[in-house]
Amino acid sequence: MWCWGRNHTGQLGDGTRTDSPTPVAVEGIVDANSVAVGRFHSCAVLEGGSVTCWGQNGVGQLGDGGSASSTTPVSVNDLATATQVVAADYRSCALLEDRTVRCWGHNSYGQLGDGTTTLARTPVAVSGVTDVSSVATGRYHTCAVRTDGTASCWGNNGSGQLGDGTTTRSPIAVGVGAVSSVTGMAGGGSHSCSVSDDNTVACWGSNGSGQLGDGTTTDSLVPVTVAQLV
Repeated sequence: MWCWGRNHTGQLGDGTRTDSPTPVAVEGIVDANSVAVGRFHSCAVLEGGSVTCWGQNGVGQLGDGGSASSTTPVSVNDLATATQVVAADYRSCALLEDRTVRCWGHNSYGQLGDGTTTLARTPVAVSGVTDVSSVATGRYHTCAVRTDGTASCWGNNGSGQLGDGTTTRSPIAVGVGAVSSVTGMAGGGSHSCSVSDDNTVACWGSNGSGQLGDGTTTDSLVPVTVAQLV
């Protein structure tokens, strides 16, 4: 694995804190299956299902039980069957082989989904979320797609980014309204989007810059179809 860019907290994983405009090798990783980057940290799923992270760790986003940042990869505690890892500003989440989700790090908005707003320095189970096929993260919210094509989100909801028709934050998963047959999701700063098996795209949440793609700049608390992508 190779990384490049800013490195003041060791997020490139090469054992230094020196920025690099060209790729540098992440120390000790030779069998990565996938990678995710947060604001100042990075994570990877390794062959066999373990997860390793590096960079900033002030609120536990590396998942090793400590708070010290690391310029080289450290193992996330108690994860041996991960199939996907995602990262956001100050947290990380992993999808496991049993289709459950675990998250760790910053949790002031309930974005870890364990029913609390307490940060976690090791992975905690997302409450009530099973049969998950993929996970997506926004700045302070997280979403999951289930195998039946439904979607759920949890965490901050000030702009309606959870898609449940409210602006109430939730530390547990709530169903996204008006989307079905979902095959994938993505999260932005304060908005979310989904794609369905008929190739339609819907988005919801903050829209001040037109990020929902519906031809307006009005926030939406429920999914709206992206214009011209039908």
